[in-house]
Amino acid sequence: MTTEIEHFRNLISLSAADGKVEDTERIALSKIAYEKGIPMDRMNVMISKAKEYQFLIPQNTIEREKQLEEMIRFAKVDGEFCKAELDLIELVAERLGFTKQELNHFIQAQE
Repeated sequence: MTTEIEHFRNLISLSAADGKVEDTERIALSKIAYEKGIPMDRMNVMISKAKEYQFLIPQNTIEREKQLEEMIRFAKVDGEFCKAELDLIELVAERLGFTKQELNHFIQAQE
């Protein structure tokens, strides 16, 4: 599985963290899928299986930072962080090896 697909799967997991994929999130996912060359039918299957996905941790620092930044940007697409999204981002940041302070820096950089 390519890094692009891994990141996209993680974004789908994030979008479903609050129990539903909002229309704004689905639109954002569609745009990201298009940019990454992921067919819409594959994206829809991935969305239907969002609860089954576990986060896949990139092996290098650049990919980890890129994934975290992408997740933060995506979580804010509907205008706010819900608690489930923030909790998930904190969990993922920790799994990626980032401190809370580093995570806060990433979040502030996205504002």
